[in-house]
Amino acid sequence: MEETVEFADLLRLMDERSTAFRAAVAAAPSLDVRVPTCPEWTLFDLVQHLCEGRRRWASIVAAGPADAPPAMSAPVVPQEREALLDWFAASTRELLDALREAGPDRGCWTWWGSSQAPQTAGAVARHQLQQVAVHTYDAQVAVGAPQPLPDEVALDGVDEFLTTCVATTAAWPHKPAVVDYHATEGRSWRIWFSADGARTARLPTPVAVEGPEVAYVSARGTANELVMFCYGRIQMDALQLDGDRRVFDQLIAWEPE
Repeated sequence: MEETVEFADLLRLMDERSTAFRAAVAAAPSLDVRVPTCPEWTLFDLVQHLCEGRRRWASIVAAGPADAPPAMSAPVVPQEREALLDWFAASTRELLDALREAGPDRGCWTWWGSSQAPQTAGAVARHQLQQVAVHTYDAQVAVGAPQPLPDEVALDGVDEFLTTCVATTAAWPHKPAVVDYHATEGRSWRIWFSADGARTARLPTPVAVEGPEVAYVSARGTANELVMFCYGRIQMDALQLDGDRRVFDQLIAWEPE
């Protein structure tokens, strides 16, 4: 089993990123500030999105194993900044409390059933850390003070994204391909794409793949840059690419069911 961040550390880092998110929103001149990395949203929209997500996943984790997420009523969204940030803090506590109560191994519904990530509270904690981390970056961009993700968060973020958001049993609609991601911090990952879907694994060392039937490309950057590329916050030209970059164009456009 590949090493990932411990459950207690996921919760600690989620709390830390949540604090950084609140600080960024508090520093904005108003909640109407546009978020360049989420072009349709203002800071108000970004906070509301995270609050509703914290509450929804707290309910999902608390419900335990299920075939569908529990129904939830529409919340009353505070309009003033202080009240909105209080709601965010309460929503974060609600999620953290639900995760602590469940523990990492308890099953629950997730949308990533066909991925390589387990359907457990631990996997929810891992994904929700990345959600608040990337949206903290969004808020910081909006107020003109972007900061890279902490190394511990970014390195786990690459692994988590590939395992949860890329790996799937849905057929890859192009010719088989192999893609490598190399973090300058010394960690590498590989994804295999085929008619059987997409599977990923961490590599002990970078390994080149050659063959007439394989389209091969690699991307190198800091773990933070790789995470931001995965979530569409930076373009592929910000990374060092080697090989057939058309595979990345195909991957970006791919929307498996």
